[in-house]
Amino acid sequence: MSDVNGNGKFLVGIYDDDDVVLKAVKDVKEAGVRIHEVYTPFPIHGLDIALGHPRTRLGIAAFLFGLSGTLSALALTYYTEGFDWPMIVGGKDSYSPIIYVPIFFELTVLFCALGMVGTFLVSNGLGPTVKPLMYDLRTTDNKFAMAIDLSKNNIVESDIEQILKRSGAAEVNVKQF
Repeated sequence: MSDVNGNGKFLVGIYDDDDVVLKAVKDVKEAGVRIHEVYTPFPIHGLDIALGHPRTRLGIAAFLFGLSGTLSALALTYYTEGFDWPMIVGGKDSYSPIIYVPIFFELTVLFCALGMVGTFLVSNGLGPTVKPLMYDLRTTDNKFAMAIDLSKNNIVESDIEQILKRSGAAEVNVKQF
């Protein structure tokens, strides 16, 4: 059996070309095989749709992080200019939010960037103490790997291997975690 972290027995098809692996995903899914994941050295347009991944909600998260940065900048400038260190020029308070646009911009970008890095790490199960599972080291250079979790498929291992080879896999390996 495999758990949520992908521990178990996997069949890994290694592909040499991005167009071949994109077509192979469709062919393998049509054959009734459940694909665990496809690992590539660069993004492939349309692969997420072919795998059936839902549309990402990262844009909503980015907006919320940016909004929190903008509101924090507004609160910071209001507090410092209004209460902590007011600037009184000519006997009048000089508080005007328009002069603090650079601070609003910088804190918006800072909160959004840090929030998105944190969201990426949490959503992908990464961090300084996590050891990533490597199905094939060549996927960081020039190969494409399709991982099939054998515990989540009802098809026999030898049949899945034949399906992968027919779909264009240069080699098929068994990986045990």
